[in-house]
Amino acid sequence: MYENSFNKICNFEDVAHFFKDGQSILFGGFGGIGTPPGLINLILETGVQNLTLIGNDTGFPDIGIGKLVTNKRAKKIIASHIGSNPNAGLFMNNGELEVEFSPQGTLVERIRAGGMGLGGILTDIGLDNGTVSKDKQTVIIAGKKYLIEPALTADIAIVYAETADPYGNLVFDKSARNTNPLVATAGQITMVEVIEIVPLGSLDPERIIVPGAFVDYIIPSKGVDWKWVWEPKPGID
Repeated sequence: MYENSFNKICNFEDVAHFFKDGQSILFGGFGGIGTPPGLINLILETGVQNLTLIGNDTGFPDIGIGKLVTNKRAKKIIASHIGSNPNAGLFMNNGELEVEFSPQGTLVERIRAGGMGLGGILTDIGLDNGTVSKDKQTVIIAGKKYLIEPALTADIAIVYAETADPYGNLVFDKSARNTNPLVATAGQITMVEVIEIVPLGSLDPERIIVPGAFVDYIIPSKGVDWKWVWEPKPGID
């Protein structure tokens, strides 16, 4: 049994009260990989709505953040694409969901800037794309024009990691690392769902990706509860 020497380790029920209507939530993951399944279910169970969700994509209809989108809990999405979740496209087109598209590299840099306390970033990506540049300021530096992309932060950041120690130092499983390390830095409150909690001092410092200083709550995971869309279907080779 691990020691809870920093009072960060808790259960899902202990953090449920932090979720409120109208909040902004940053989430890690890429198509569901690296998105915390238990925290997604918890948000659904709380009944909160009118959320602003910020992350790489909208998952699939019943995978990752897509479960919140499908259940119409979001009023706005800031993401690099929504193509894998037809519900997101449907809700956007009928006016039920506001979508702000941000190119993937720009999006992660905006999150990084938010986590580091910067006001934003400068980029020339999207200057000629009205969808990306709409209502954004520009600046000319050394004769070159740039978009000013504001930094991204959120009320709550939800993260999925393979291993944590009681302080919240995090290790990730291969590609599940994706956007999680940046997301972990940019929430007013950062919650991490972890597969394994190990004793303090047992992690190899060279493997730690997120320092525990960024983590507020550590919740043991019950595992992924969705079926991946690329898994073989019965009877199909």
